[in-house]
Amino acid sequence: MTNPFLEPSTLPFSLPPFAEITDDDYLPAFEAGFEQQLAEIEAITANSEEASFENTIVPLEESGRILSRVEHVFWNQSSSDSNDATNALELELAPRLAAHSDAIKLDEALYARIRAVYESLGTPATESLTAEEVYLVERYHDEFSRAGAGLAEADKERLRELNGQLSTLTTRFEKNLLADTNDLAVVVDDVAELDGLGDSQIASLAAAAADRGLDGKYLISLVLFTGHPLLASLTDRSLRARLLQASRSRGIRGGEFDNRAVLLDIVRLRAERAALLGFPSHAAYVTAGETAGSPEAVSDLLGRLAPPAARNARAEQADLQAVAEQDPAWPAGATIEAHDWAYYTEKVRSSKFDFDASALRPYFEAERVLRDGVFFAASRLYGLRFEERPDLVAYHPDARVFEVSDDDGSPVGLFVFDLYTRDSKRGGAWMNPLVSQSALLGLPTVVVNNLNVTKPAAGTPTLLTLDEVTTMFHEFGHALHGLVARVGYPHFSGTNVFRDFVEFPSQVNEMWMLWPEVLENYAMHHETGERMPAELVEKLTAAEGFNEGFATSEYLGAALLDQTWHALSFEEAAALTSPDDVAPFEAAALAAVGLDNPAVPTRYSSTYFAHTFSGGYDAGYYSYIWSEVLDADTVRWFEENGGLLRENGDRFRSRLLGVGGSKDPLAAYRDFRGRDAVVEPLLERRGLTA
Repeated sequence: MTNPFLEPSTLPFSLPPFAEITDDDYLPAFEAGFEQQLAEIEAITANSEEASFENTIVPLEESGRILSRVEHVFWNQSSSDSNDATNALELELAPRLAAHSDAIKLDEALYARIRAVYESLGTPATESLTAEEVYLVERYHDEFSRAGAGLAEADKERLRELNGQLSTLTTRFEKNLLADTNDLAVVVDDVAELDGLGDSQIASLAAAAADRGLDGKYLISLVLFTGHPLLASLTDRSLRARLLQASRSRGIRGGEFDNRAVLLDIVRLRAERAALLGFPSHAAYVTAGETAGSPEAVSDLLGRLAPPAARNARAEQADLQAVAEQDPAWPAGATIEAHDWAYYTEKVRSSKFDFDASALRPYFEAERVLRDGVFFAASRLYGLRFEERPDLVAYHPDARVFEVSDDDGSPVGLFVFDLYTRDSKRGGAWMNPLVSQSALLGLPTVVVNNLNVTKPAAGTPTLLTLDEVTTMFHEFGHALHGLVARVGYPHFSGTNVFRDFVEFPSQVNEMWMLWPEVLENYAMHHETGERMPAELVEKLTAAEGFNEGFATSEYLGAALLDQTWHALSFEEAAALTSPDDVAPFEAAALAAVGLDNPAVPTRYSSTYFAHTFSGGYDAGYYSYIWSEVLDADTVRWFEENGGLLRENGDRFRSRLLGVGGSKDPLAAYRDFRGRDAVVEPLLERRGLTA
């Protein structure tokens, strides 16, 4: 049989032929892809003609088709359904992929041709280029320059070594985290300890235990972030403490899965690489290529938000303490601890708003949320239609394929939806492209959303928490960005935008979750079919901004921690040599900004901070709040212009989602909004005004 990656897929929308793909196909396809693309690059640099857009940039964009096909599939597979073979291959491939990237981006002859085209911009030789083509030249020149293409050869050699080592270390960090997360799942022997959970939740935990051969027990799998959804419901304080302790123990227990030494090596090598490239820190290197522009701009925003967020969290903590002391089960003299926060938050929420978050779950059946909520909002706003395609095979039995079209029947792409958690899937939720659209290559678009919802026992419905519904809408915002972007060149396809802009469309899409017209359409009781009662909707809306002090503080703590690690100079990073340095560094970083409240732990501690040490958000976790400035300002625009209207969706689609990365993102925002974003709507949303 031929390798399925060596030729384009013949399936609808070029969907990868998952039924034909085996683990043995990946490495030969990668090797063929490396060979093909390097030959294509050599052909560009061997061209004796004067460098032009057509003979340099276009063939560069056309290069690497085999590699693109296999990379899209493999990286999704290794994160959503890994096994021993893909884990081993990922470790093997990491340095080879880094070396391949360096072979292109550090190629002196290729850089010279790109620079020549860049320097010809604005002359008669390039006057016929479109705005997208001009921007493509500018992006290539900037990216190659920042990658080190202009360095002396000795410095390039050290850069190659650093990139190879970092690729291996970040892969090791991710694999350690997955293994330790699975290992630290909490096993409960007595169902009485699960008091506070519903029957369907308990059945799900029993099924998860049975899957591991632990019949008669109950298994609570950890989620990616520090907290856990069940902490809000479990009445057993000792189990809550055990669950949170397990979460916070990841990567610090010694042994083969300890991530402390790994992350220190990552920090040191990133700082050395930044110095080699002429930057004072890795944070300076990263932000120079984002909309923020500098670490100082990031620090200015985060520093403005941290004090009021910490103040609000302390006020919330006082409320929790008062309610806890009225609980007969509360130990005399005890104070609110981190594992108490979510549980007593629900008590305070109930007291202040007569609202119980657990009362929402019967109205959030996953299939209805997807079809009558997420898809419904996209249909009303953008005219999109969704049809499930059971005839198309995805990479896992739980992954479902939907064909997406415009309301006139014209094709848009495929959407793959993978809802449930499993031991082979990394934590969190994310969107990946499986096929990236571009007019140059004649490719459509296929995207996948991965979530980590606990799978219920057979025959029972999947009921979601409010946070899980939010996540579904959020990740579909990324999927929309990937689906509807229409660009000429693959460099700009879908979500290929600056890192601190990429979260903006996904955060905007969260607004439709509680939009009355949308909520009314999907929030129906899974047994009776009755709509969510108006009084419950009113309580939900009234409590919408509740606990923002905690939520903002835990996020800012992680964002500032990320910035502090990556603000280190090479000399400062090199001085951190022992795994025992990690905890004091974290504590000092949080104390410096007043976010060292032990009852409000950071959303991620360093040793399980996958975003920054393995997920591509290094020195970029600030992106969520940075993007939220745009998001909150955009929500204000939708509210002022009638909300869920097709004309509003068409404007947002054509001026923002539809341009992908083919335009400066802030220019695209100004085109949509008519001005730059202002921060006041964000401050009001998060309760951070004076």
